[in-house]
Amino acid sequence: MSNKEHHITNFLLLFMAAGFWIIGNSSCSKHVEVIIPDLIYKAEATTGEGSIWHPDRNSLFWVDIEGKTLYELFSSTEDCRKWSFDRMVTTVVPESDTTVIVALQNEIIRFNLENGVKTSLAAINDKEQSLRFNDGKCSPNGSLWVGTMSLKNEKGAGTLYCLHPDGTLDAMLKGVSISNGIVWSKDRKYMYYNDTPTGKIQRFRYDDRSGDILLDGTAVILPRNTGGPDGMTIDSDDNLWVAQWGGFGVYCYNPYTGELLTKIDVPAPNIASCAFGGKDMDTLYITTARAGLSENELEDYPLSGSVFCCKPGAVGIRPNYFGQKPAGKNRESK
Repeated sequence: MSNKEHHITNFLLLFMAAGFWIIGNSSCSKHVEVIIPDLIYKAEATTGEGSIWHPDRNSLFWVDIEGKTLYELFSSTEDCRKWSFDRMVTTVVPESDTTVIVALQNEIIRFNLENGVKTSLAAINDKEQSLRFNDGKCSPNGSLWVGTMSLKNEKGAGTLYCLHPDGTLDAMLKGVSISNGIVWSKDRKYMYYNDTPTGKIQRFRYDDRSGDILLDGTAVILPRNTGGPDGMTIDSDDNLWVAQWGGFGVYCYNPYTGELLTKIDVPAPNIASCAFGGKDMDTLYITTARAGLSENELEDYPLSGSVFCCKPGAVGIRPNYFGQKPAGKNRESK
């Protein structure tokens, strides 16, 4: 056999081996389910963020950050209420059947849904007005975890705070760039959190009594070209549902393996938040944004800023309320 023939034979063998490797690996990979959601509320929110279900009111809350607006959509009637604020509004969580806790640009307040009364609970020291609150959720022991981000795109300028029911505001993580999605596992042993520019979701050990956290590694590294992690929710199997800014959808991951399981394919590029709700907690609500899109992109994706929903075959966990009692005595045990 000549040297030329020898090289050709080796090339063919390598090519066949590579082919068998690809086929073998692709046959072992799990199929990713793709689901198309329905439009439930048409809006033109600049940044539709902070979606959360309120079981006592049978309604979905969310905010338009730059629009300074709080929304409440009743699933039974499809009626929608709106409240306007004098500053950006970034986060909302339930407290009672008549009150919610709202994070404004630089202050956290209690808001009475019946009479509109606002009560200040805490504020960040921001004399230069260079920061704002962003996404947040309540932990199983009734504290509000909510982070900040720079209004000037400064890296590492943000902080993840914890507001306790007694009014104490503690800094839990510093050096955050864009503090975003945060959830707790069903057994209350882990907290999952993302700082959007990192492109990953971190796992922390969580102490339900003290509220202390300890970094426990990376749970998920987002696939390339799927956007950045934004708002996040968790289902009863502990799978993470992540709204991905620039990723045209909500992606579901197994946090123990990092495996992508499902994608909700949304007709909008920038997906900001998602939340399970409905009577059986089996409906996934998704909020989107118009922020960051060009005129041409808005023409291509006119439903950006609207709210979508679907039933992906998973069941969510009832949201934690601000001020609820620790594990074993909270609302979920009723």
